[in-house]
Amino acid sequence: MKITETTAMALATRLLIQRNALAENAKCQAGVLVEAELKGHPSHGLQRLPRILARIERGLIDPATKGEGRWRSEAVLEIDGQKGLGPVVAMAALDRLRERVSVSGIAMAAIRNNNHLGMLAHYVEHVAKDGRIGLAMSSSEALVHPFGGTRAMLGTNPIAIAVPTAGRPLVLDLATSIVSMGKIHHHAATGRPIPESWARDAEGGPTTDAASAKLGSIAPFGEAKGYGLGIAIELLVAALAGSALAPDIRGTLDAEAVCNKGDLLIVIDAMAAPTIAGRLSDYLDRVRASPPAEVDQPVGVPGDGATRRREVSLREGFDIDPALWAELNGLSLSPSPVLEGQSS
Repeated sequence: MKITETTAMALATRLLIQRNALAENAKCQAGVLVEAELKGHPSHGLQRLPRILARIERGLIDPATKGEGRWRSEAVLEIDGQKGLGPVVAMAALDRLRERVSVSGIAMAAIRNNNHLGMLAHYVEHVAKDGRIGLAMSSSEALVHPFGGTRAMLGTNPIAIAVPTAGRPLVLDLATSIVSMGKIHHHAATGRPIPESWARDAEGGPTTDAASAKLGSIAPFGEAKGYGLGIAIELLVAALAGSALAPDIRGTLDAEAVCNKGDLLIVIDAMAAPTIAGRLSDYLDRVRASPPAEVDQPVGVPGDGATRRREVSLREGFDIDPALWAELNGLSLSPSPVLEGQSS
């Protein structure tokens, strides 16, 4: 079935407000989930909302806070997320970085005690809209086996980068695992097999069964290269945020534990020259115009596919599993919509 952005936002926002989220916070959290759906990434979309609601109900998320922070140095902001909604805490941190970076040229927020952020592209795109460079990194539970290993020891440890240009910014968002665990969960929920190269089961053997993969480990992308990048991000996030390391992290995929992973947000306001944005756009257009391997599949750059899918979704709506949509509607605590600004 297809639903529109407006319909999805209305339901997701109402469900959060009914659980005592401030209206502003509810819209922020709902917006990140719906944006993932619009871009064709349901693994980071509305399938995560029932778990978020359960975490609020169990006191694992405080839906009213935006976290609190102190400047550890001139350009490093230390954030205690106070168990807040991940996107709410992150966007509040970016607001503080925006104020500081105009003076310092570069500023970073190191965040702990915060909940899952969703797609990191959302945050770096927000930065790029201001004409600044954005980077984001996050850690997670041990979900990825080392190159040459069979047991989960690393997080999926995603990284996102956005560079503004004279046109649409370049946006790269990837996990250092071959896929996200959210995608494994999406395949399991819809009964679809996974490629054998994606994961191992609990005994360490290759598997095409998504349910078995949930109990095992995901492969790093690019073998040793993805493993190396993933373990570097693992240490970088923990060193700067003071958060737990993967084997001890809980709370992004369950509704039982306080979330203790870490996040880094970096904003850079130091473009080399006013004319550089035009040069960057011209270069990306040259890449797009380069000869394709398949005649009917033009060359793209990171972010092009998500932009196209978003445009189509805004016009036509996006697909959602009817069972998930029914589940979400069944989570409503009242038969009528909650008014703007109210909490229930």
